[in-house]
Amino acid sequence: MSAQASSLKPAAPNAATLAGAPREYLSFKLGAEEYGIDILKVQEIRGYEPPTRIANAPHFIKGVVNLRGVIVPIVDMRLRFGLPDVKYDSFTVVIILNIAHRTVGMVVDSVSDVLELPPGHIKPAPEFNGAIDATYITGLGTIKHGDDERMLILMDIEQMMTAADMGLMDTDTLIH
Repeated sequence: MSAQASSLKPAAPNAATLAGAPREYLSFKLGAEEYGIDILKVQEIRGYEPPTRIANAPHFIKGVVNLRGVIVPIVDMRLRFGLPDVKYDSFTVVIILNIAHRTVGMVVDSVSDVLELPPGHIKPAPEFNGAIDATYITGLGTIKHGDDERMLILMDIEQMMTAADMGLMDTDTLIH
């Protein structure tokens, strides 16, 4: 390959370039709070249908569904976060995620939007002195619409779903 041809190849992005790029998040509601997860982890969004219950599963795992031949565990995020009054209505959806080479579904109250957040609109997660488990919170996003401003709690959904207490991943899956 000539020197001229190699100079036409785009440079690989470095960490600084990636850190400065806006990222897209799928926003969803749980109770009164609005959360955001990396859109690249989302496979699809489906209406809620009651899953098949699995014996001895943790209370927040509602069961499993058959999604085009793949058995998908369904996690109810309201139950996982200990929120009261879990009810299912026409807004309740299941977000199908691709996490650590597995497919997992999570039940949320509703999906709001896909939002692009530049780094300047994301603040670090506050420290809660152990009162609240903020392990899976990566930051707080600020979304402005005219004079209105709302906060989006940004979650590391992969870290949460692969945590040992979730019981969704084999240790072999996590090592690779």
